[in-house]
Amino acid sequence: MKLLIIEDSERLRKSLSTGFKALGFTVDCTGDGREGLNFALSYAYDAIILDIMLPSMDGISILKEVRDKRIQTNILILSAMNQLEDRVKGLNLGADDYLCKPFSFDELNARVLTLIRRYYQLKSNSIEIGAVSLDIQMKQISVNGTVLRLTSMEYSLVERLALNLNRVLSSEQLINHLFDSCVVTSKNAIEVHISSTRKKLKLAGVANFIQTHRGFGYVIRKPCSENL
Repeated sequence: MKLLIIEDSERLRKSLSTGFKALGFTVDCTGDGREGLNFALSYAYDAIILDIMLPSMDGISILKEVRDKRIQTNILILSAMNQLEDRVKGLNLGADDYLCKPFSFDELNARVLTLIRRYYQLKSNSIEIGAVSLDIQMKQISVNGTVLRLTSMEYSLVERLALNLNRVLSSEQLINHLFDSCVVTSKNAIEVHISSTRKKLKLAGVANFIQTHRGFGYVIRKPCSENL
């Protein structure tokens, strides 16, 4: 899952980035409001953590611009402005949640996961696809109850495809979501990670879990029995 953090405090921004990366998230971050808006309009994120007081463009203006462009990305306002009217204004303008500073990182992470579950219509942190189970909180995959030893990128690939079940994602879409936006990589990198993930799934007894649509991309499909 990919987050955008727009926070003017360099210390807090780095702390949040480090914390979420340690939990398996891909993170873009900036301390500038105008640059944050450009990120939000240019890339797809699972959630945006947005401060209010920012240089060059304030958080409320960013929120309004993003919603005016009909971008439905989850937005959590993280602000020292803790008056009731501030919270109500942010929520009424389209924010999905509002957390006041100071805060607990564990609570922030829980709120972000809640927003993501709501967006993908998940009832829990677990995604069940046949014999395969994904835990989006623990960032692990198991087959018939046995946890697979995957790299963070292998897990992230499966997670991205599982969150978009039955939808073909191109290599470009996977690259844009699985790597920081400043990272330059190629389709070959995706193919290598897909290949290694397939081998591990096959050894665990799950073949053809990640399917290739030549010329289009990759997809995980819900087993036919689950469609009944």
